[in-house]
Amino acid sequence: MRRLLSLILSFVVITAVNAQIIEPIQWNATTVMDSETTGHVELSATIEDGWHLYNLTLPDGGPNPTQISFETTPGIKLVGDITPSIAPTVSVDMIFHLELGWWDRDVNFTQNFEVVEPGSNSIEANVSFQACNGSSCIAPSRQSFKLAVNSTAVPVEEESNITGIASAISASHSTAVTDNDLWAPVETSTDQQPISSSPWWLIFVWGFGGGLLALLTPCVWPLIPMTVSFFLKKGTPKSKSIGDALIYGVSIIVIYLVLGLLITGIFGASKLNELSTNALFNIIFFLLLIVFAISFFGAFDIKLPSKWSNGMDNRAERTTGLVSIFFMAFTLALVSFSCTGPIIGTLLVEAASIGDKTGPAIGMAGFAIALALPFTLFAIFPAWLKEMPRSGGWLNSVKVVLGFLELALSLKFLSVADLAYGWGLLDREIFIALWIVIFFLLGMYLLGKIKFSHDSDLQHISVGRFFLSLASLSFAVYLIPGLWGAPLKGVSAFVPPLYTQDFNLYAGGQFEEFDDYETGMKYAADNNRPVLVDFSGYGCVNCRKMEGAVFDTDVVSDLIKENFVLIKLMVDDKASLSAPITINENGKEKVLSTVGDKWSYLQRYKFGANTQPYYVILDGATGKLLAPARSYNENITEFVEWLNTGMSNYKKN
Repeated sequence: MRRLLSLILSFVVITAVNAQIIEPIQWNATTVMDSETTGHVELSATIEDGWHLYNLTLPDGGPNPTQISFETTPGIKLVGDITPSIAPTVSVDMIFHLELGWWDRDVNFTQNFEVVEPGSNSIEANVSFQACNGSSCIAPSRQSFKLAVNSTAVPVEEESNITGIASAISASHSTAVTDNDLWAPVETSTDQQPISSSPWWLIFVWGFGGGLLALLTPCVWPLIPMTVSFFLKKGTPKSKSIGDALIYGVSIIVIYLVLGLLITGIFGASKLNELSTNALFNIIFFLLLIVFAISFFGAFDIKLPSKWSNGMDNRAERTTGLVSIFFMAFTLALVSFSCTGPIIGTLLVEAASIGDKTGPAIGMAGFAIALALPFTLFAIFPAWLKEMPRSGGWLNSVKVVLGFLELALSLKFLSVADLAYGWGLLDREIFIALWIVIFFLLGMYLLGKIKFSHDSDLQHISVGRFFLSLASLSFAVYLIPGLWGAPLKGVSAFVPPLYTQDFNLYAGGQFEEFDDYETGMKYAADNNRPVLVDFSGYGCVNCRKMEGAVFDTDVVSDLIKENFVLIKLMVDDKASLSAPITINENGKEKVLSTVGDKWSYLQRYKFGANTQPYYVILDGATGKLLAPARSYNENITEFVEWLNTGMSNYKKN
């Protein structure tokens, strides 16, 4: 996984509509003599607008850096290091989510040399590079130039960095590839709507919402008037009290933001990208959320050691000024942990599972801003304190509601692990049945029909509580048809896929699927049908959305069932191959040990992509592409047009 993102749209170049190869980086090389015995090699990179060439050194987990090496005859001696003509731009790359350096305008690289022995001297320059345009990348490529001293170079070599897939699969897998063309790379463009690869704003919204929920818990809500009153009653001018309260709020933000950065630092960018599909992590997340839910139901409190909060409180009393205010904020974080801890944990789980390395920090920033907001606002407008609802049993009800939500969310993570390992413990109807029960019980709780140990007696139902109960019970009723196979498009991203449904009254629009590439292609060739290959994943949220919003519609499902052979390949399938496959990828020997490894490699090698969902239409006999590849896009009309284009091209061939 360390270099998974570096293979996006690699091993094949992106083609335009007219099928011409795009070459966004053009290289030239010359030698220039500066004196009788000294000179320099100049490598010039001409960069197309919108593209960028990566720096000479890059962190792990990102794209391939630009690498330049030289081979000289004995009469030439290299002097010093390679020097670029301009410094690279350093910024966060939107594809790899790493801080990277690159050049987005023409750049020259200079290498000095010295002629130590007169005679027939030459230099060979080798350039290995990768370029991206913000949404896709070309294949890692290699260019070589043979230069005579004081002459213009001629390119002598251009090669791919990947070999051996067809022979490796043929020799190592139980189902041999009898026709290597089925695995042969194809030139493909992607017909898709641009999608934000870094939903930081969504993570921030989740974090902000989590902070607002934390405010309504019995650990935080009573502290608002107490803390604000402390600032206003210190005998200092009002402006000074407001300033102290603002510093207090900023301190809260800093504390939680540092926590998010620590999480990022501990996991690292590459590890965060694994969390969304890694079965072990999903099991851990499931158990973690179950513990949080039980805590919110009142079985126990998740507390930090009391000596920590007491120690911070004592430090706040002994110190003065900004340091004292900071320790007060730290004390708040520790004292309120029994309520905020589960919310923070859930937030970090969701932020990490998105795979964005900045996710935890952004989520915690949103959480902290929402948590700090009332302390500063009430300090500026103290009259608002009189309007605050008093503490009471309603605060514990907030915790219990959060417990129900944690319980429902935990099943999503268990489902990912169950699908990846093929346990069959949480099929679609079982998952939906559990959700129906959870949200029905939540509705009953809000109506006062269920009571936990810490709940107060409910004399009457407030209007707000009634509508929350109505929403929960309505959602439970909405889920009921799903027990018999209804698509449930509103929650298709969370529930297991339809093929796990044992009893399906809606099966009339379903179609047979193959889960093996070679078997499906052979069936298509024997039955004279085009092939729709669906690269998917058990932990892929957008894949479930596409299945519910597009594939499960009558028009699409009927079109596929009547005209195509569907091959669905799960790139995170943990089932072991009958024998490991050793391949050479990007100059390194790698071993494919699981079924998911094989399909992920097929996607990277043949189609130059590694994101899911990813759809291609192929000729079953030749493995050739019949239409541009397609990614996540819920437009049903466009999807139908794309299928028709593939069928039309198949008939022409």
